[in-house]
Amino acid sequence: MTEAYLPILVMMVVAGGFAAIALGVSALLGPRRPNPAKDTPYESGIVPLGDARRRFPVQFYVIAVLFILFDVEVILMYPWAVAARQLGLFGLIEMAIFVVILLVGFIYAWKNDAFKWQ
Repeated sequence: MTEAYLPILVMMVVAGGFAAIALGVSALLGPRRPNPAKDTPYESGIVPLGDARRRFPVQFYVIAVLFILFDVEVILMYPWAVAARQLGLFGLIEMAIFVVILLVGFIYAWKNDAFKWQ
């Protein structure tokens, strides 16, 4: 059983070794020219003002999570579409149940104004 995992262990050791060597060589050979401009915080071309611990609206994140959720569930339909003929009526009923559950979640999110931007 442990012989089956030996190639995975070797791959992890090689990948870890490569990462360590790459980081070490770049740290040793990379140029070091510190100056005050490099030490200042910078984001999107704007010098940040104020406290970094301010509140952000959650609505953007809710929409992003809902997009990922529905996108992943739609991706799960592709394997079913490939094997639809082999699955027959049972597969069709299972996919109908899946789509109904997905539709119920979509309607619930819609009724609770989860898709409203403001």
